[in-house]
Amino acid sequence: CVTAETRRRINYRQFLWSSAPRLLHSPFDIADPLKMPLILHPTQDTTLLVFLRQSLSDWRPKTIKERLTRRCIRVNGEVVTHHAFALHEHDTVEIHSSPVGEGRLGSGIQILHEDTWLVGVNKPEGLLSVGTNQVRSKHALAIVRKGLGPREKLWPVHRLDRETSGVLLFARSRKICDALQRDWSKVEKVYVAVVEGHLSPPEGRIDQPLHEDKGLSVRVRSHPDAKPARTRYKTLDTSARRSLVEVTLETGRRHQIRAHLAWLGNPIVGDDRYGEKSARMALHARQLTFTHPVTGERICLKTDMPSVFSRLLGPSRGSG
Repeated sequence: CVTAETRRRINYRQFLWSSAPRLLHSPFDIADPLKMPLILHPTQDTTLLVFLRQSLSDWRPKTIKERLTRRCIRVNGEVVTHHAFALHEHDTVEIHSSPVGEGRLGSGIQILHEDTWLVGVNKPEGLLSVGTNQVRSKHALAIVRKGLGPREKLWPVHRLDRETSGVLLFARSRKICDALQRDWSKVEKVYVAVVEGHLSPPEGRIDQPLHEDKGLSVRVRSHPDAKPARTRYKTLDTSARRSLVEVTLETGRRHQIRAHLAWLGNPIVGDDRYGEKSARMALHARQLTFTHPVTGERICLKTDMPSVFSRLLGPSRGSG
């Protein structure tokens, strides 16, 4: 049988897919078929492939098997590829449009996290987070939307500068986006950077207001329009001329890390606005930790430091 709630959703939206009707004859509670990922819940014990074939009766068997082998299926939050995996009543089965946790969507974007409400990616440097009047399609938001499917809707929870790589979070609804942004001060935002020189002291906290001038540069200064800004930093390694630094944001002002480190006299390597230009700016958003606005789960999205940072730092003073 099909649950009453499922039948109500089908009747409500049947005009959207009447040209390709679904044959519903399985004993499972089926989520809205027009949204990805699909969320399904078995109402009896079974195995994964049997459950998928019965629940997705209008899918080709080959397509279902491809989703399994390509790591597009999660059961209770874990990726599953084995067709005989045992399912139990009330398990949660997620069917994604791309490989979970390691899918690449083009332009070097890698999926770090995907669920019903959120998508987290690793953005490469040189790519805008969202579009502008001049850049309408070659930006992270457009590429992720296209990669996840034609019906995908996403809202950027925050942004990274074009020159900054690392963790970027999108919400699948305006409501979820607003909920995260309201609590953004509680989100732990950790970066790594290679800077010129050696910081003194090697670990500390910068509490200096920032003001954006008419040229869109941000500086530490006293001004009626200046906003409070607080940055914590810790030296991880040093070479003869440079330092590898971990930076944690307590506030989230535009160019905050770049402006604060430059104010200390240690601009980020490759930062042509606050320092000197080189092959790339050595700033990477390494980790984003937050409480999931729906499940209450503590989510930690983490990426590796780009390998080029080691070359930009140079031989460690502690290596010999």
